[in-house]
Amino acid sequence: MADSSTVEEVVLRLKELLLPSITDVAVLSIAVNDQAVHIEARSTAGGICPGCGNWSRRIHSSYLRFPADVPSGGRRDALCLRVRRFLCPVISRRRRTFAEQLPGVTRRYGRRTERLRSTLAAVGRALAAGRVSAWRACSACP
Repeated sequence: MADSSTVEEVVLRLKELLLPSITDVAVLSIAVNDQAVHIEARSTAGGICPGCGNWSRRIHSSYLRFPADVPSGGRRDALCLRVRRFLCPVISRRRRTFAEQLPGVTRRYGRRTERLRSTLAAVGRALAAGRVSAWRACSACP
């Protein structure tokens, strides 16, 4: 049986590998099986209202997000993020609540992580460049 310091070190290293350069995210658990890597995480930062820019600590509610992520080691990443909704501190604002965003992980209304978005964009650019090169090399085209 592993001691708690070894387990914490493994979780920290897995966080660095699976969620690189992301601050203010606490990994609650990581479970690995033959098909997938299941990661449960939550934000540790407070909320800044996107409308007025004021800081809020008043939590309204929370919900789960399941953004698609890039596979790790041939296994599908199943990311489960606990996202909080905050109350805007400015009472006169029309929009009273807002959801926290995790920069570097997701975007507003996004169903994919930033890593997956950038990977898909790179693949798209590579395929588009290949198509243009093939079209230009075609001798039948003027």
